[in-house]
Amino acid sequence: MSRTADILLTALAPAVWGSTYLVTTEFLPEGYPITLAVLRALPAGLLLLAVTRSLPPRNWLGRVMLLGALNFAAFWTLLFVAAHQLPGGVAATVTSLQALMVIGLARGWLGAPVRAAAVVAAITGVAGVGLLLLGPGAPPDPAGIAAALGAAAAMAAGTVLSRKWQPSVPALSFTAWQLTAGGLILLPLSLFLEPALPPLSGANLGGLLWLGLVGAAATYWIWFRGVARIEPGSVAMLGLMSPVTAVVLGWIWLGQALSPLQILGAAIVLGSVLASQLANRPARAQGVSRAASP
Repeated sequence: MSRTADILLTALAPAVWGSTYLVTTEFLPEGYPITLAVLRALPAGLLLLAVTRSLPPRNWLGRVMLLGALNFAAFWTLLFVAAHQLPGGVAATVTSLQALMVIGLARGWLGAPVRAAAVVAAITGVAGVGLLLLGPGAPPDPAGIAAALGAAAAMAAGTVLSRKWQPSVPALSFTAWQLTAGGLILLPLSLFLEPALPPLSGANLGGLLWLGLVGAAATYWIWFRGVARIEPGSVAMLGLMSPVTAVVLGWIWLGQALSPLQILGAAIVLGSVLASQLANRPARAQGVSRAASP
């Protein structure tokens, strides 16, 4: 599969993740963020383990637990905290800084080059997310900002380490290991920190099935497959597709109006994602492109 096809396929994952806010607010009970995260991660991980029939070898257990903690347990928990502490789209804007963090971590851990055009694209993308989501008069909350920055750092570290540590198994097995590990880490937290769930309605079950089967099992398989094939800076920028999808779904499903600034923000985000893919192309591909120019 070509690099362009890999990028388009990988972009589907954050595009689907943009539906998380709508599904959570419209179809799931309120006040159980950690429990719902467990129900999203653990059944999906166990299902994929049953399908792949692949368990991590003993020398991989530490790495898998760390990746599960970063990509799921820490990221999802801190993101829920940030969403409750910060108004509007502040949490999404702060967590979009993970694209910049990935560039720095990839340089330190993978020796990846830092390209000025990629840095500019990442900064522009963050600005576009701000225009897309931020409303007027949104006072920052220190605890919420810290949680959002922690979520961004967890996702950035998990993305780079998932690229650095590539086991000799298919991406589906690697996804199963991490989802299961993240769910097992979150399980005791949900039991000790949250009350028991009320009886679930059909809408609740439908929302959980969507977030678990599509929003976790399928999309994270696509995501980790892309992490293994695409440059870290490129794959991180694809995460900015999530807030664009969230705003579009709010417009289509909830009838929320789109302001001219939001439309401009969406255009900036999409343009920065495209620019980052061009800036992060492997040197050989860039050389071939220049040689083909008149």
